[in-house]
Amino acid sequence: MSETQSPLIFLGRQPILGREQQLIAYELLFRDGVPAANGSADITDPTQATATVITNAFTELAAHAALGPYTGYINIDSDLLFSELIEVLPPQLVVLEILESISPTPEVVARCHQLQDKGFMLAVDDIAQIEEAYRPLLELTDIIKVDILKLDAERLPPLVTQLKKFGKKLLAEKVETVKQHSQCQSLGFDLFQGYYFAQPTIIVGKKLNPTQVALLRLLGMIMDDADTSEIENAFKVEPGLTVNMLRLTNSVSCGLSTKITSLRHAITILGRRQLQRWLQLLIYTNPQGNAQGINPLLQLAATRGRLIELLADRVQPRNREFSDHAFMVGIMSLMPTLLGMTMVDILAQLPVAQRVKQALIEQPEQSGQLGQLLLIAAATEVTDPVELEEALHRVPAINLDFLGKCLARAFSWANNLGQEQDTTAVEQ
Repeated sequence: MSETQSPLIFLGRQPILGREQQLIAYELLFRDGVPAANGSADITDPTQATATVITNAFTELAAHAALGPYTGYINIDSDLLFSELIEVLPPQLVVLEILESISPTPEVVARCHQLQDKGFMLAVDDIAQIEEAYRPLLELTDIIKVDILKLDAERLPPLVTQLKKFGKKLLAEKVETVKQHSQCQSLGFDLFQGYYFAQPTIIVGKKLNPTQVALLRLLGMIMDDADTSEIENAFKVEPGLTVNMLRLTNSVSCGLSTKITSLRHAITILGRRQLQRWLQLLIYTNPQGNAQGINPLLQLAATRGRLIELLADRVQPRNREFSDHAFMVGIMSLMPTLLGMTMVDILAQLPVAQRVKQALIEQPEQSGQLGQLLLIAAATEVTDPVELEEALHRVPAINLDFLGKCLARAFSWANNLGQEQDTTAVEQ
């Protein structure tokens, strides 16, 4: 179906993290890509918008592709609240987010109780003050969401103190900086929504930990085509590295039909090209090799890498080297956040291709095709459709319909990282 024959709609998502920075859930977002006059998404029919999200996430994409093992928050307006459509959703996979536009009438309260009886968790959205008429919803909900951008530093603490009396989980949304997160955590919020964890904090003179040093050295060795024995010896410096490498390469995302049991086996089965890919991801994992949940930065980097790789194949079809470089650009784009170093300092330690450097450090006008694809990937993570429209305008080969399909595939691939596949059925 052409772009003119179908609505320009795709599924976005925003991460929701716990107090230990573990990924808990995603809010599923409606994106139509058409900016309104004020720069927001042009949602003329909120009920249809949410219905589109539900259809995309739970039918066309399938829930595991959109969410993986995580919970999905879905906006519910008044019409949808009373619709039978939401009752087809799997209660164990979603949180129904009651929009602030819903008046807490007795009928609304009764419907919320009915949905809870069916097993659904509820959240109330955009609480900026406690109105007496809204108390019934606050008392029955499971999660209270606070838009911190609507409250100044003086009004937020007393509101949180009042909300804690309801005994519900508190979620801070629109958390976009480390400073905002630190304040919300100190106030006692339980959950945090936004991309604050992806904002780099550069520390002058920061020293990398031994695992990070070993990984950067390994990446350099792979790029320089070092001997297999040298690569194995470099892995032995940090015991957790091999554990994490085997966990990633045995995940569903890798798609292998046989279980990899050793590092040499991984090198033999995967080949140097794939090994380089997994090493780039490995730098985002826990250095001790324990499975305490996927780092949200790994999820974001993996989604970026896979998305840009898929888009690259449309820009330069069947150019494997260009696609490999595209994946690398996506993965490396978040390394300054992870390592606390400038991109220039990171690239000085790695023999990367010139066009990869260009994409990562140059201004948009000089960043080349890979840099333009990185801008598109970054624009899918924000709620400003104007930014996405401008990024797409720079790459005529990519339209919104194709981007949406690639994003769905990237979500699915990233969700499967670290989830070990069952190879017994394949091997029989």
